[in-house]
Amino acid sequence: MRTATATGIGVASALAGLAIGYRLFARNKCVTWGSTAEEVGRVMPGDELLPDAGTVTTRAITIAAAPEQIWPWLVQMGPGRGGAYTYDWIENLLGLNMHSADEILPQYQRLAVDDVLPMGTSGPAMRVAVLDGPHAFVLASTDHHWVWSFGLYPTAEGTRLISRNRIALPDAGLPQRLFYMLIMEPGSLVMEAKMLRGIKERAERAVAPLAPVTNVPDLRAESPYVPQWPTRTLGG
Repeated sequence: MRTATATGIGVASALAGLAIGYRLFARNKCVTWGSTAEEVGRVMPGDELLPDAGTVTTRAITIAAAPEQIWPWLVQMGPGRGGAYTYDWIENLLGLNMHSADEILPQYQRLAVDDVLPMGTSGPAMRVAVLDGPHAFVLASTDHHWVWSFGLYPTAEGTRLISRNRIALPDAGLPQRLFYMLIMEPGSLVMEAKMLRGIKERAERAVAPLAPVTNVPDLRAESPYVPQWPTRTLGG
């Protein structure tokens, strides 16, 4: 009995120390990989769909291509479509049928708001909530717990591709929340960093080097982009 109690206390203490250390020293870098403070604070299309998200990640990369040259790679993403440009073998262990394409696939360029992309047989499907090319592409899960937004912002170096995930865990207890924070968040960074690099490599390989861009609009923390889609909620 004493041994079991001591073991339980030791495991609990180790998990508490890991959680505290991660939150203090690593979590911010994990959830904001590649992005600037300005980009983290920027309002993006899709933010209004899940305003009370418990977890928000904002990750970004610079691509030496114009937004319209990157857009087709985003539109064709999905299981059984263009894949996710990440580690296919990991995705397919989860039964997601991901096969990352190395070329733009014309048959998957016709996407519309309210189209639904299945995410395997057990996970929630993703509904196209915003489709405003070549600026904003937003997916919202049909269980109302996840919004995934992509934004394309021109810069002097080409384009900043920003990927933002908003996730709610309304019914999760402390063990589930710790699991998500300590396992799922770092795991999502590994997959998403690979995805962003994969899009960058494909888009840059497909285009010639860009000439310097002038007259780049000032990108403030409050985005100057004015959405043209109807205001929606996850329940809508």
